[in-house]
Amino acid sequence: MIELFEFGLSGNCHKVRMMLSLLRLDYKSHAVNGAERELKNAEFLSMNPFGQVPVLKDGDTVIRDSQAILVYLARAYGDDHWFPADPIKAAEVTAWLSTAANEVVRGPNALRLHYKFGRTINLDEATSTTANLLSVLNQHLAHHDWLATEMISIADIAIYPYIALAHEGSVDLSPFLSVENWLGRIEMLNWFVSMPGIRGTH
Repeated sequence: MIELFEFGLSGNCHKVRMMLSLLRLDYKSHAVNGAERELKNAEFLSMNPFGQVPVLKDGDTVIRDSQAILVYLARAYGDDHWFPADPIKAAEVTAWLSTAANEVVRGPNALRLHYKFGRTINLDEATSTTANLLSVLNQHLAHHDWLATEMISIADIAIYPYIALAHEGSVDLSPFLSVENWLGRIEMLNWFVSMPGIRGTH
């Protein structure tokens, strides 16, 4: 049985839950209590020494980091389109995974942490990063249905949650029609799962 150690309100955890659902994989969820410092106890740190969720356990295999988990699930259980073997397509997917770990984290994720959870951030930098990210996404998606290839891939799953939650960071997506249409395509997928804060009306 696959096990997922997670927070319910984490976009990074949501992308893993969504991938598990899209692949129709059964799993057991373990809600990790950050307030009780469960992330820093020895048992959890043995799975992820950085003390962060999500962590996925599949038998004796333990994977930390949401992007790495998506790669694992795609290769272990998914069809080729999720993470293609073709080197050019694989590079395109990986580039977007890097965007998820970089611009998305420093932009819309940071703004959500600030406005929803009261985190102190560099507001100007996060706002600027978000505006640039949305501009790039919108321009790209004006000519492509999906981010990396002609079919949906883990690139789309990696980027989706914090864009769908951008309104919780006081970000208005209405000027970015192509981004909103892309969100809608994902939300129309069979076995799509939502989370608190995702409106699902795109």
